[in-house]
Amino acid sequence: MENSTESKATPELTLTLTPELDDAPAPVLSAKPVEELAKSEGDLALDDSMLSDDEKKMVEEFSEQINVRDSAAIMQYGAGAQKKMADFSESALERVRTNDLGEVGDLITGVVNELRGFNATEEKGLFGFFKRGVDKVQSLRTRYDKAEANVNKIVDQLKDHQMTLVKDAATLDKMYELNLTYFKELTMYLLAGKKKLAQVREGELVELVEHARATGRAEDAQAAQDLEAMCTRFEKKLGDLDLTRTIAMQTAPQIRLVQNNEITLVEKIQTTIVNTIPLWKSQMVLALG
Repeated sequence: MENSTESKATPELTLTLTPELDDAPAPVLSAKPVEELAKSEGDLALDDSMLSDDEKKMVEEFSEQINVRDSAAIMQYGAGAQKKMADFSESALERVRTNDLGEVGDLITGVVNELRGFNATEEKGLFGFFKRGVDKVQSLRTRYDKAEANVNKIVDQLKDHQMTLVKDAATLDKMYELNLTYFKELTMYLLAGKKKLAQVREGELVELVEHARATGRAEDAQAAQDLEAMCTRFEKKLGDLDLTRTIAMQTAPQIRLVQNNEITLVEKIQTTIVNTIPLWKSQMVLALG
């Protein structure tokens, strides 16, 4: 089951105030309120420990470019990263929908049932067939040939699934890395935005408030209120980005869960092919001998 994600290299991290979007604003990724996510996932610490020195420098430089007074830029802030995460989540969901692991389990069960069924019907004969002559040997050989043909047919199908699952496991590794890249990109947007917001509120906004108090003029008070409203709007946008970042964090263990399930099936297929079936065949050879 190939996926378009398999052919994608890990994208280069970029920060921009003018994202190129097919449709804006970015789609909502989750209907859960922020409070519920916080309770279920815990507080996702926002720090720059996961960033390289170059990435930290990129955050610092990008923070200086942010203008909280630019309403259009604030509306689109981080929207490109949100859209990439939304598209990624959709492709991951589609992959899970089309990846039917139940068929593999049914095939393994079919092999086991075929082997058990043969042994169960022939157990008495294996102990007494010397007294029953050549007809019994021929009957046993015929039944063994039929069972072997059925088993070999299922084994061929299992081998095909095994190859697919091995490729899927490699694809899921790339998906995990891609998800981590999006998580880091969202973290960088949040770090830059929060740094800028703190600078404005602790600097320019404080000056405007103090100036308004000193002059007592309505226009000065309005200027302070306008900047506070812009800061509040930007803060809400950062909260929306933080929600998307939380979803990226949730996606990581889900990818690993699917991958572990597939690896477990690969191991079961391998055990069936290299251990269970050869052991059964050796027992049949001894019985026929």
